[in-house]
Amino acid sequence: MPYSEAPAVWVLADDRTGDVAQCMGVAEALGWPFAVKSIAYERLGILHNVLRGPTLVGVSPDSRAGLAPPWPRLVIGCGRRTVPIARWIKRRSGCFLTQIMDPGIGSRADIDLLAVPSHDACRLPEARAVRILGAPHRVTPRRLAAAAAHWRPHLAHLPRPWLAVIVGGATRRRDFPQDLARQLGRDVSAMASAAGGSVLLTTSRRTGRAAERILLSAIEPPRYIHRWGQGGDNPFMAMIALADAVVVTGESTSMCTEATLCRGPVHIWSPSGWAAPKHVRLHRDLFVGGYARPFEDWTGFAADGHAPLNPAAAIAAAIRERLR
Repeated sequence: MPYSEAPAVWVLADDRTGDVAQCMGVAEALGWPFAVKSIAYERLGILHNVLRGPTLVGVSPDSRAGLAPPWPRLVIGCGRRTVPIARWIKRRSGCFLTQIMDPGIGSRADIDLLAVPSHDACRLPEARAVRILGAPHRVTPRRLAAAAAHWRPHLAHLPRPWLAVIVGGATRRRDFPQDLARQLGRDVSAMASAAGGSVLLTTSRRTGRAAERILLSAIEPPRYIHRWGQGGDNPFMAMIALADAVVVTGESTSMCTEATLCRGPVHIWSPSGWAAPKHVRLHRDLFVGGYARPFEDWTGFAADGHAPLNPAAAIAAAIRERLR
């Protein structure tokens, strides 16, 4: 669709970085011009959506000022807190609302398309829902190629094969114990060493300083380490693009989905009892679909021909179909 004919699109972007990335992934997959509407909250923003209703209750004055005509034809949101805002916009504009992740029974009114991961155990209004595998993301072949071109010279001194290790960590309900961090470090170091290769590792905010220190102490050179918070460019995409295999911790839907863009085998590290039940269901679906393997099934660096996952494209296609 030419830009001159494309509908106006708003992306609701609050303080949840992961949610915003999912919205941006869908907006970019659509290929239509879009505006990002930054949302900041005040004290009442913590209220449940049933109490907030289709209002701007809890939204800061600066954010309210940005939600004004000309109205969009399409609004993309993700996560619970942006739903009242999206519904408020629809009541004034008649726009099409796309919501990534289910906000709950009391918040589904006015939403035209619900894009919900297949591992979420919820019953949905099927006529308005599309099930996706994994989470929409912004990792594209073009971005991977650019990251690879930038980082390849910085990593060229390291012997191959390269094992990328993408580490998350603790979640709201589950810790990342130091003994597990130590075991992960030892295992991936042994995998790379056995093949005469190197570990390329990046941590996240959720890894935690203590677990990160233990993890890194267990990994022998040669290696390249990017610590969360150290500053500078994050080589996450370059690691996915350049690695001969990936190990990704299994507590993050987004990280597991993005890891499937690696051309080599993808292994999910998730010790028994550590991941939440919904993530265990995600792992099962990825294994059944051939996108990834259990960490325990390590068979080396030989490419396995798995397909990359692109849920953002699936959601974009569903939006186009419904807006036709």
